Amino acid sequence: MSKKQIKIRIFPDGRIESETVNVKGKECLKYIKDIEQITDAAVVQSEFTNEYYQSDLNTQVDNTVEQSNEN
Repeated sequence: MSKKQIKIRIFPDGRIESETVNVKGKECLKYIKDIEQITDAAVVQSEFTNEYYQSDLNTQVDNTVEQSNEN
């Protein structure tokens, strides 16, 4: 599994861009308040990356077959 990251870019004009990396699904939305606090700024525009539409769930399939004890 890749490390979750927040990339923050500060431009000469004061504009700030941030992006979550390796954060799948709606979990990225949890980082908005953290980013605002770190940058002392408010989010004015958001865009979803392809990772937003992916799932981070690990699905396990149980292939166990129950055997009948009929004799």
